[in-house]
Amino acid sequence: MNQPIITHTESSYRQAEEKAIRYFESLYSQVIEKGYIPTLTQDFHTWKKTHIRHPLHFAPFSFGKKRAEGLGYYAYIQWLSKTGKLDHYLDRSISYIYMRDLGKALDEMDTQASITRAVEKIKEHILSEPSDEADSFNQSGLYRWAQKEGVESATMWVLHKLKRVSDHIPVGMDADHAQRKLIKTIAGVIMHAVEEMDDSITGKVRSKKVDEAIRLGYSYGLTYPFIDDLLDANILTPQEEKRYSNLIRTSLVTRNVPKLGEWQGKNKGLIDFIHAELKEAFEYIKRHQNPETIDAFFEQSYVFFHAQEVDRDKDLSNRNYTNEELFIPIILKSSSSRLIVRSVISAEEDQGFDRRTFYYGIYNQLADDFTDMFDDLKEGAVTPYTYYLTYHESRPDLINPFELYWTVISHLIHEVYHNDPKTCEVILDRAINGLKRYKNRMGSKTYNEVMQLFSSGHSAFNHMIQQLVRKADEVDFFDKLLRDHIILSLKDQKQEQEEFLDIIEKVREQVNTHLPIAKGPLSDDNIVDGANYSLIGDGKRLRPILTWVMGVKEFGLSASAIVPLLKSLEYMHTASLIFDDLPSQDNASIRRGNPTLHEVHNVAVAELTGLFLTQKAIEEQTCLDQFDSKVVLQLIQYTAQMTADMCKGQVMDLEAKGKRLSLQALNQMCFYKTGIGFEASLIMPAILAQANDTEIKAWKTFAYHAGIAFQIKDDLLDVEGDQQTLGKPIGNDVDHDKSTYVSVLGVEGAKKEMWEHYCTALELLYEISPKTPFLKHFLHYIVNRDH
Repeated sequence: MNQPIITHTESSYRQAEEKAIRYFESLYSQVIEKGYIPTLTQDFHTWKKTHIRHPLHFAPFSFGKKRAEGLGYYAYIQWLSKTGKLDHYLDRSISYIYMRDLGKALDEMDTQASITRAVEKIKEHILSEPSDEADSFNQSGLYRWAQKEGVESATMWVLHKLKRVSDHIPVGMDADHAQRKLIKTIAGVIMHAVEEMDDSITGKVRSKKVDEAIRLGYSYGLTYPFIDDLLDANILTPQEEKRYSNLIRTSLVTRNVPKLGEWQGKNKGLIDFIHAELKEAFEYIKRHQNPETIDAFFEQSYVFFHAQEVDRDKDLSNRNYTNEELFIPIILKSSSSRLIVRSVISAEEDQGFDRRTFYYGIYNQLADDFTDMFDDLKEGAVTPYTYYLTYHESRPDLINPFELYWTVISHLIHEVYHNDPKTCEVILDRAINGLKRYKNRMGSKTYNEVMQLFSSGHSAFNHMIQQLVRKADEVDFFDKLLRDHIILSLKDQKQEQEEFLDIIEKVREQVNTHLPIAKGPLSDDNIVDGANYSLIGDGKRLRPILTWVMGVKEFGLSASAIVPLLKSLEYMHTASLIFDDLPSQDNASIRRGNPTLHEVHNVAVAELTGLFLTQKAIEEQTCLDQFDSKVVLQLIQYTAQMTADMCKGQVMDLEAKGKRLSLQALNQMCFYKTGIGFEASLIMPAILAQANDTEIKAWKTFAYHAGIAFQIKDDLLDVEGDQQTLGKPIGNDVDHDKSTYVSVLGVEGAKKEMWEHYCTALELLYEISPKTPFLKHFLHYIVNRDH
């Protein structure tokens, strides 16, 4: 039954291969004839009139630009704006993206109009970004964009998916790179979807299409980390690679993902996860394909996969590959990867797009392979550059890939884009920019050695190119600046995240050593035992950790001086949990992975232990002897009020059973129950540091939104969480007919409310501008935790 599909799929590859052979033969003849040299020489002579300035005029701009670039992303954008260069900078950048990603011709009026609109929108956005915001690429900004587009559900879904992918990237693969590639692919699919919309489309339909594009983009993008990168990473054994590749091939040929079957060895869990995720993605794409475009999707997907496989099977030790064997798979995979995107969104056939994209792909691939040649060589990967580096002395028949690169550029400008001046400008800008960036990254010595090798025999042309690389101005691109900024931001975030986790672990260990309560001669053993039993459970210790960070890192208090405060907070919190678990309240049987206190002893001991810990908390606060007594008294007064509010919240919770609260009432109840604990963690060290009223008010507002976000996540985990990970039964809220964010708003509504409070808290944090990034990562932990 599947035979016609198999024949058709394989036939589509042969047709694409024949087309690629004809393209390569055309390029090969141009390389042999060296026709690109006089053609591009003339193009560059025209081009340099606007890019090579007189030294007297160039020097000041050059100095200012260098200084601005040195200060980073925001300073450079501001410098471009102040010098009047921003519009042209964005125009060439967006024009390039329209050519590369959307397959557009720049001489079309509609394309120019779209580029102009895009430039204005991006300009408005980047100039309004706060330049002091260290983390501009955050979940808050993405969610705010989603709210404007009406695609909150898809955005929450994809953020969850990205986290799952990152969590499952095995050692030996780059999780950050996987996420960047996924995000880039999603953005590309969204761009295509938006470009297909006409002006008459309603906001509701637009939101629906963007929502679908996000999910389709992720579903297609998932193939990069979990097919291409995985098969390149030497994670799987050779037998596993063969079996896995056959599974992918079967899926594309039969258009159905086969069952995984038995999979043994250390990679079983990884393959189980990947199979499930790819199957879900595959089925989503298939469901959203129009009958008119589904054949094109599977044909292009097969061409892409098979070309990748052909290329991947090459061995650098094999000295007998022909030029065709080196370049044909590259032409196929580089073009089909972009042709797929249009078929993914079921766009109508566009012969102009197909033609331009097919010829354009190898240009990008050769540029990327040039940049990565030494990394590829180290890994033993076969690319035109690594193969030429290895065998050019013994194989005079090999095409110099750098020559082919310039030939492709000449062919694009004069054959594909018909001598359009703007196209010529943008492509030459990009080529010189690529060499300038490569020279900066590798250093002049290595760069000159590379140029000497790949430009051998064409000294005049190379001399001209190197002059342009040294002297040309205004050839930089926004996507490169943005990429560098994102990489730097992710690197900084990763370091901050590691510090965040390190602080949590160290402070948690310190707090745990101080918590046990010694038995006195007159103590009731059951009460002290009950207190210590409740304290030694697997608690997160978030409140004392927050207090330590605020006290030590934010306000500069002595770490040893605030130890009694840390104990006080955990005693108070543990007491509240003991009361909360009682049969008269939530009647919980498990807490922190252990049976609750009233299950181990009895209700009376649990009640008395809770009261005992409350008083121990106050006693600890009286031991803050390194602070002014009036300040400590103020702290104790605040604790009394906080305790009263927590009791008020618990009463509201008990009285709400069986009732459907309004969102306002629910917010009030949850703040008193949960948010007040976070507020105390921030305000108590602020009181000891004698912070002013304005600071305290700001921290209270932040704590309000962070606390509610935390409670909403708890409500969601009670529905969607894992009991073993949580350390307590799930479904408890439903069993006790409690009014929660999920019962009031539903799962989807609760998630939106959580993200709203998260965003508000993060935005407040940027206004407060704390000295430590800990709280930023704490907020991230709140919405992404699984326990």
